[in-house]
Amino acid sequence: MAGFFGKLRTTLEMIKFEHTLFALPFAFLGAVLAADGLPAWRQLLWITVAMVGARSAAMTFNRIVDREIDAANPRTANRELPSGRLSLSFAWAFLLASVAVFVFAAYSLNWLTFALSPVALISVLGYSYAKRFTALAHMLLGWALAISPTAAWIAVRGAIDSEVPILLSVFVLMWTSGFDVLYACQDQEFDRKAGLHSIPARFGIARSLWIARLFHLQAAIVLLLILAFTGLGWPAYLGAGAVMALLAYQHTLVKPNDLSKMNAAFFTTNAFVSVILFISFAAAVLLGKPHS
Repeated sequence: MAGFFGKLRTTLEMIKFEHTLFALPFAFLGAVLAADGLPAWRQLLWITVAMVGARSAAMTFNRIVDREIDAANPRTANRELPSGRLSLSFAWAFLLASVAVFVFAAYSLNWLTFALSPVALISVLGYSYAKRFTALAHMLLGWALAISPTAAWIAVRGAIDSEVPILLSVFVLMWTSGFDVLYACQDQEFDRKAGLHSIPARFGIARSLWIARLFHLQAAIVLLLILAFTGLGWPAYLGAGAVMALLAYQHTLVKPNDLSKMNAAFFTTNAFVSVILFISFAAAVLLGKPHS
């Protein structure tokens, strides 16, 4: 039993399960906005299962295809596959199981989510190869996360019948691209030596920090558009203001000659972004509904 729980813990570390905080709240937010209230419990259940399956598949595939690169990078050499804590065969089996869970969850929602499940899989798995070909890999990661609110909207309504889920996805795209550029600054030298593509490897750290700021400025503008299109009340405005402050704050933590606070900028502040938006927007939806 101890061996089972040890392997489970190592598997959760491989897929960085705690980073689910980045995307899952946006899926829930898309579902709440689509339902104009609380979705059916069955919809929430299968949306959650689909998100966990898709993200587990994406992270596992990334660790599989990047295992040799990770082994050569001092920052990532101790990851689960390069260090031998998990075997390659186990990772492939876990990947296939995660894909199966995702596809079944999509099937259990409605015909459109099931029909689009291959598109979602290509999006979340394809990112892992992006750094080999383009410096825009950050935006492809952004796209992989950005589909979550629109996918949840489709799960509830069975169609894309509003601008709101598209705007939510654009926000997630810009937000994710910005913080991934920041995070990639840590690997600038290694990426250049290994022939990998990233914005920091191409433009240097100082310019990359400005590019990340531009991405987050665009995210803030889109957030204002979401407020305008949804017409939500004061909790949404309060949450949006807090998120904009967090986006600005994380850029004060990193400097071209000092990346020591990168973990705080990357995980701590960005985990709050998704949670704050979900709670504040969901509260605005629920408070805005008439009492029976």
